[in-house]
Amino acid sequence: MKNTASSGPLAGIKVLELGTLIAGPFCSRMLAEFGADVIKIESPDGGDPIRQWRVLKDGTSLWWSVQARNKKSLTLNLKDLRGQEIARQLALEADIIIENYRPGVLEKWSLGYEQLKAINPATIMVRLSGFGQTGPLKDQPGFGAIGESMGGLRYVSGFPDRPPLRVGISIGDSVAALHGVIGAMMALRHRDVTGGKWNGKSGDELVAGQGQMIDVALYEAVFNMMESLVPEYDVAGVVRERTGGALPGIVPSNTYTTGDGENIVIAGNGDAIFKRLMLAMKRDDMANDPQLARNDGRVPRTVEIDEAIQSWCATQTIESALDILQKADVPVGKIYSVRDMMSDPQFLARRMFEQHAFADGTPVKLPAITPKLSATPGETKWLGPALGEHTDEVLRTLGYDDAGIAALRRDGVV
Repeated sequence: MKNTASSGPLAGIKVLELGTLIAGPFCSRMLAEFGADVIKIESPDGGDPIRQWRVLKDGTSLWWSVQARNKKSLTLNLKDLRGQEIARQLALEADIIIENYRPGVLEKWSLGYEQLKAINPATIMVRLSGFGQTGPLKDQPGFGAIGESMGGLRYVSGFPDRPPLRVGISIGDSVAALHGVIGAMMALRHRDVTGGKWNGKSGDELVAGQGQMIDVALYEAVFNMMESLVPEYDVAGVVRERTGGALPGIVPSNTYTTGDGENIVIAGNGDAIFKRLMLAMKRDDMANDPQLARNDGRVPRTVEIDEAIQSWCATQTIESALDILQKADVPVGKIYSVRDMMSDPQFLARRMFEQHAFADGTPVKLPAITPKLSATPGETKWLGPALGEHTDEVLRTLGYDDAGIAALRRDGVV
């Protein structure tokens, strides 16, 4: 574990995380990686379910070591009035609150945005949910898979003669989380230029900037990534369909198979790049065909072009294809597994893996923090904490003494 003193561009920013699984916790994870003091509230009865997801070590998910790094774990029974009061104290002191419960849950606990804003006008709350805080679907459960489907991503993923595919990660949750981070940073900037952090007072003595709610719906975050989908349909009546590994309307850009059975992505869709690609393949006829000189001429001949590239790839190994096309300055890449990544010179040169150790000394590599800031980079100060590891520490900052903490623990509040 590294020095736990706050550092980074968000040093001094207090974040309260009220949520589980992916979207909310990933949002606060990024803030924690860049120096924010993040307190994660977990149920005393097992904590965040992601602690038991996927591959486990000693009963705890390896994912947890990344998703909760740099966070402080406070166990709190939010169905108990005393637990709600502790959470309210922390929320009113926080610069940013991040939550991903169903709409209305926080309001039942007197922790809703309007309820907190009535006391602290500078309250900033990021609310991540399946369908947002309004609309006819707001009360429906909405995991990332539903957001990916409704937002349009799944419809265009896969091959045209087969059912839609999912991306191999929880991309809908993660995209929503990134929108939450962006929204939080914009809201923080607005708060600071309109008066700054609340001074803890009311009436004539109150000083506070303008807080706001960031309402992130998973389906809308996915929808926001869907490029020209809407105007293409509205103006031209075009419904983008599944095209396998190809990039529709941008030719050539596809996945091909080399003679040794490896998959390779070739993006020769720039006009000058296409010519270099064809020359590297010894297809001077296509390189010098005036109809193929521009993308709009290549699109009607997509099948012909893809077949030509695939025929050439079939005569090459993955190494020879990469070598020839890289020398020709054509964008090309092998499709990496994690095994490829962890031995790749580019990943290693960019220090994309961090070496750490679990409490028992077992070494573990984590993905490095992204993005890379030149002056105030993020850092991993500690791995995902044990359940309730920081409960006593946090409660003492609120004025609880040992006897008070013991009473709360005895009554199942923490």
